[in-house]
Amino acid sequence: MRRFVVTAALLLSTVAAAAQVHPPTDELPWLTNTVAVTGYESTLSARIAEALKDMHPQRDSMGNVSVTFGTGAPHRLIATPIDEPGYVVSRIEPDGYLRVQRLPQAGLPPHYNEMQNAQQMLITARKGATVPGVIAGLSIHLTPGRANVPDPDDLDNLYVDIGARSAAAVASSGVDVLSPLAADRALLRVGPHGWAGTAVGDRVGAAVLLQLAHVLAAKPGTGTTTVAFVTQQYAGSRGLTRILQSTLPQELVYVGRGRKDAASAKALPAPLGAGTVLLQAASAPAADWLGDTALHTASAAPFLIRGYGTAMALPAHAAHLGVPMQYPLTAGEMVDDRDLSALLQTLLRYVGATASVASPTPAVAMAEPALPARPSTPPELAAVLKTLTETYGVSEVEKLPREAVQQLLPPWVKPETDSAGNLIVRFGNGNKPAAMFMAHTDELGFRVKAINPDGTLDLDNKGGGSPAFFWGHPALIHTAAGMRGAVVALPDNFDSSTFHFPADFRVAARLNVGAATATDVEGMGIKVGDFVTIPKRLRTLQEGRVSVRSLDDRVGCAAMVEAVWALGKDFHRDVTFVWSTQEELGLLGAAAYAKSASEHGAIPQTIFAIDTFVSSDTPLESHRFAEGKLGNGFVIRAIDNSNIAPWADVQRVQSVAQKHGIPVQYGVTGGGNDGAAFVRYGTTDVALSWPLRYAHSPAETVDMRDVTALTNIVTELAKEW
Repeated sequence: MRRFVVTAALLLSTVAAAAQVHPPTDELPWLTNTVAVTGYESTLSARIAEALKDMHPQRDSMGNVSVTFGTGAPHRLIATPIDEPGYVVSRIEPDGYLRVQRLPQAGLPPHYNEMQNAQQMLITARKGATVPGVIAGLSIHLTPGRANVPDPDDLDNLYVDIGARSAAAVASSGVDVLSPLAADRALLRVGPHGWAGTAVGDRVGAAVLLQLAHVLAAKPGTGTTTVAFVTQQYAGSRGLTRILQSTLPQELVYVGRGRKDAASAKALPAPLGAGTVLLQAASAPAADWLGDTALHTASAAPFLIRGYGTAMALPAHAAHLGVPMQYPLTAGEMVDDRDLSALLQTLLRYVGATASVASPTPAVAMAEPALPARPSTPPELAAVLKTLTETYGVSEVEKLPREAVQQLLPPWVKPETDSAGNLIVRFGNGNKPAAMFMAHTDELGFRVKAINPDGTLDLDNKGGGSPAFFWGHPALIHTAAGMRGAVVALPDNFDSSTFHFPADFRVAARLNVGAATATDVEGMGIKVGDFVTIPKRLRTLQEGRVSVRSLDDRVGCAAMVEAVWALGKDFHRDVTFVWSTQEELGLLGAAAYAKSASEHGAIPQTIFAIDTFVSSDTPLESHRFAEGKLGNGFVIRAIDNSNIAPWADVQRVQSVAQKHGIPVQYGVTGGGNDGAAFVRYGTTDVALSWPLRYAHSPAETVDMRDVTALTNIVTELAKEW
């Protein structure tokens, strides 16, 4: 009797498991966040096989994974691809940059290459390790006046930077010719039902078919069903062709993204939430054999991509199912969890199985990055920089980075905040400092200008950056309740050859927050005035280099934090440190401070404004000027668009650096610096910098040796100037 009760309980639990299945989106994050460039899908293929291990999956030499359920007729094949577009290393330059060839070599949107510029990437090394890198991007500071700016869509202008300074350093990282690479990613929830991120549209089918397999494992349905996860779809449907050849099914359902039908030139279906989509050419026969007459239909090119050799014949019953996607084949590609559930239900009906699909977990606001506990001893420079760069704070909304700086300062410091939001630390009597050091806390981003009736948001730009670096990419909107995912919208014709990203960084942008109406937006707690940023994460590159957006000017902020610790509480010279606001909007925080200091007779004799030396140390830029070399030391920013430092003072800083063995560079670059706001009141502006590649982009890159040199010179100048 006990054996019977246990067996009955197990049977009941199996029935219950079969009666309800997890939503497909439970599988979507790990599927999407695993890079699988076409031809290099082995890691993802192995993970899928592991997820199906209790069903005894077959995995062939191409990495195709399949599992079969049931017996008898009809024999169905339900297949989905798992690969994604990307690149493969085709050459390693002597200076350590990687050259690439695209995979697939054709068939992607016209501006696919351009949208990878200045983005963080993941490269697979020879032994399978993942190596971070970035694609070089042009700086808006250095392109004005150039007659022949490199075309960002041209593959000949794609250079990958892993931080290496030589081909030998690349080799030591494990990266080699044939290493695949694709965009770094972290799948993001958008609105109540949306998901956005690189390759999410390439993983929808796998997410659905994994849940389908779990249902069929409990109860196979009618006939024989083979569920297959196939490779190299972008490369001539090679994985699908092999599975077709080995199974010879009577019916085929291909589940995956659609391609534009060249004959009709119509866009694929847009409205997210429409449910399952039947994608087919206008002349295709009806697919009533699927047993679902309520499918949304749209024109699409054939899903079997013609490769080399004889074309594979499809069964008489062959259909292509998918879901609506927005901004396809971009970093901001969007899908809707309701559509994935609808697609799963369509397939369950088709195979004669029944199961209810559980509702997806509702999206909730995310907390802002937490700050570390206040240190009692000097924190490591790298840790300070990571905290500051991963804190968000667009111009005019700089409370969070200001709090981060305060949290990192020594406990004996008593900082002040003025009416402009500038954070101030004074040594000595502070009345008329001999020297002042200033770095700005703000970063590039947007503010919500208006909420539109269709649920989109109009944005104001806060600072300058190329639209191609941000449009069509995931974003974060910072509300009173926390952060919510979004996508900086692209125009409807973004995937046409007639579209070009505007050259003017001030052009208006629009945000998609996954809402259909203004009421939906308000229900998410989003308001006019909320600020918007691009997600960021500090990545450690090779040879002591790091990459993350907002190194401009969190490097300067970090150097000043470290200098305050180094000077100690017994330091009594009249020196002031200011973490200023709104620099990206025209030195506004610095201007307010300078005006107030002048009115109170406390204008400094010398200001060392600490900000980026926008460097031409990349293959894309003209090396005529701004060639501050990464790893060669801090830079005296002697001339920029806002100031010319007295040559005698430049040489004096050089002397201090040489005295203390601090590596130093000097030169001319673009942009302006906070110290320029003080010059009218009689202050001398001697700007200090560090060389930065790919300024004002998500791929900003710095060498930590230069950050250390900057910290050391700030400390010594505070003591000696």
